[in-house]
Amino acid sequence: MIVDCHTHVWQDSDQLGSVDLGEMSAEDRKVALSKSLSGNSPRVLPPADPETHRLHTAAVDRAIVLGFRSRYLGATVPNDFVSRYVSGSPDRLIGFAGIDPMEDSALDDLAVAREELKLRGISISPGGQDFHPANSRAMRVYDYCNTHKLPVVFHPGGLMNQQSKLEYSRAFLIDEVARAFPQLRIVVAQMAQPWVDECVILIGKHPHVFADISGLLIRPWPAYNALVNAHEYGVIDKLLFGSDFPYTSPADCIESLFSINQMVQGTNLPVIPREALRGIVERDSLQLLGLQ
Repeated sequence: MIVDCHTHVWQDSDQLGSVDLGEMSAEDRKVALSKSLSGNSPRVLPPADPETHRLHTAAVDRAIVLGFRSRYLGATVPNDFVSRYVSGSPDRLIGFAGIDPMEDSALDDLAVAREELKLRGISISPGGQDFHPANSRAMRVYDYCNTHKLPVVFHPGGLMNQQSKLEYSRAFLIDEVARAFPQLRIVVAQMAQPWVDECVILIGKHPHVFADISGLLIRPWPAYNALVNAHEYGVIDKLLFGSDFPYTSPADCIESLFSINQMVQGTNLPVIPREALRGIVERDSLQLLGLQ
C-alpha cells in the first residue's frame, strides 16, 4: 500500500494568508514571477481544490490531508473544510487538523477537531506560527495529542517566506518535545530542510519520530544528499513518503525518487539501494503513526 503522508487542500489561495505551505518548482516560480511583474496576478499558486486533489492522489492508496492555521501569518485552511472533504472518501483520505498552539482556543480547537470533526492528527509549524517548539502552550497541545494518540506533523512553514521564523524551524528543537513525550508520534516534514543533518540524527535518536520527504524531490541534488545521509546513518527506514501536493504530485514524486541515482551514474559517489527507495514508497506509514 502506498500512503502519501503530506498533502494540502484549500478553497482559494486567500486561505494561506502570507505563507506558502510548500515550494513550487523553479519553472513554476518563473511563471508566477512573470505574471506578478506584469500585473496580471499578485500571487500565483497551484490549484489545490478538492477535485484537483482527488485527481492527483488517485496514484496512491491513502493520503493524509493537512489543515493549517496561523494567526501570525493570517492563514486559515479551516478544519471543518478538511473534515468535510475527507469524510467523502473515508477509505482513502485521512484529515489532520491545523492547530495554532499560540491561540488561546488551541485546546478547544483540538477537542472539536478530534471529537466532532473526526480528524486524526494535527499539523503545526513553529516557524510559521512564531513559537519555540517547546513553548509551554505548545507542550499542552502535545500532551493532549499524546493522551489521545494524535500524530503531530511539524511543518517547516514556508522557508522562502520572509516572515517565517527560521530560528524556530530547526530540527534539533524538537528533541526536547520528543524527550518529554516519548510515545508521541511525530513527523518532521520535508526532513526539516535545510537542517537535514539535524533531522537524520533526531529520527535516529527517538523511536517514534519520523520524517517525510515531501518538498525535497523538486531539487534532485539536495534530495540525493539527504537520502544518502539517511541511508548511511541507518535511518532510511524512518522516512515516510509524502508528495507535498499541490506543489508536486504523488506520481511525479515516485518517479523522481526511483530515478534519484541517475545523476551519479558513472561516478564514485554512493547510490541508494533500490530496495531502500522502494521501502520509502511502500512503507506502512499508517501503522507507524498509529492510524490503523
